[in-house]
Amino acid sequence: MLQGLRTVVYHVADLSVAKEWYKKVFDISPYFDEPFYVGYNVGGYELGLDPDPTTYTSGQSSFAYWGVADVKASFERLNDLGVAVHEAPKNVGGPIWVCSFYDPFGNVIGLIENPEFGA
Repeated sequence: MLQGLRTVVYHVADLSVAKEWYKKVFDISPYFDEPFYVGYNVGGYELGLDPDPTTYTSGQSSFAYWGVADVKASFERLNDLGVAVHEAPKNVGGPIWVCSFYDPFGNVIGLIENPEFGA
């Protein structure tokens, strides 16, 4: 049975460019940093970067929503950084808001503000 999000792996064509981008956008450094995989601890969950093109199909993209306290503020920060927008903040019911953006490799990264789930 599913127990919740543990790891999301994004496929990247250039690991050094990806590491710099994720450091700037998420303001974190990797806890695991090897030429074949880079892992970040994001609030107790893993965001992984995989540079091996044989592990995915062309056009494939991971899509997961990462929790944030304030979607609108997070979106504004990313917009200020010049990150490419996939979807602007929108309400998806009650107090729940989502938005999403692209990393430099076409992966869509979702953000979700859901007060039903604690930090």
